[in-house]
Amino acid sequence: MDRAVIGLCTALERARWSVWDQQAFLLPRSYVDAVQRGGGIALMLPPDEQAIDDPDPLLDLIDGLILAGGADIDPGSYGSERHPETVGTVPERDTFEIALARRALERDLPMLGVCRGMQLMNVARGGTLLQHLPESHGHHEHRRNPGSFDGADHDVRLQDGSLAARAAGETTHGTKSHHHQGVDRLGEGLEVTGWSTVDELPEAIEVPGSRFALGVQWHPEADQTSRLIEALVAEATAARAA
Repeated sequence: MDRAVIGLCTALERARWSVWDQQAFLLPRSYVDAVQRGGGIALMLPPDEQAIDDPDPLLDLIDGLILAGGADIDPGSYGSERHPETVGTVPERDTFEIALARRALERDLPMLGVCRGMQLMNVARGGTLLQHLPESHGHHEHRRNPGSFDGADHDVRLQDGSLAARAAGETTHGTKSHHHQGVDRLGEGLEVTGWSTVDELPEAIEVPGSRFALGVQWHPEADQTSRLIEALVAEATAARAA
């Protein structure tokens, strides 16, 4: 099999379908579609308690990893008190994904963090988060319409020559944004390579010298013109072949 297998970390949420109303492991279809458009095989990865202590058997199954968007990260995971606007946290998911991200970075497994996923990469490396940007930055431009990407576009400035710029194919990149938290103290070994043109908020982080370890604060899966997930699949395919 030549196609790269891309692991997609799922959310754990209450969901309704048909006659059912239950806890479910789920993910927006746009992530799977983006991986498949890029030529990869999408494998959904729900939180797994056994993988917290030993992520390797799970990581052995995949060639690349996407940390998807979703719920706020429990501030206890980065040693902070909870802000009143930090809601809906799922510690079971946080603990699993932090363990997975740390080990994936150690293994130099191609990885892309999307929105929450970028924040989780930062937390996994010992960084912290701003828990409510309207309070710290004075506006709602990063999440204009809760539950929708309509009217959510803004530009980011990407460092020339960075992985972020190479993956995006440009140094000024239009994005679809939906978040109210962001990177505060940067985690160990990470570099900021993208900034919002609205307020200079960090919008891309990466691990210099890695094969492909990139976090972006926007949602490339919601933009069919974006090249980012395709770039991850291409790198994972090359890693598989090697």
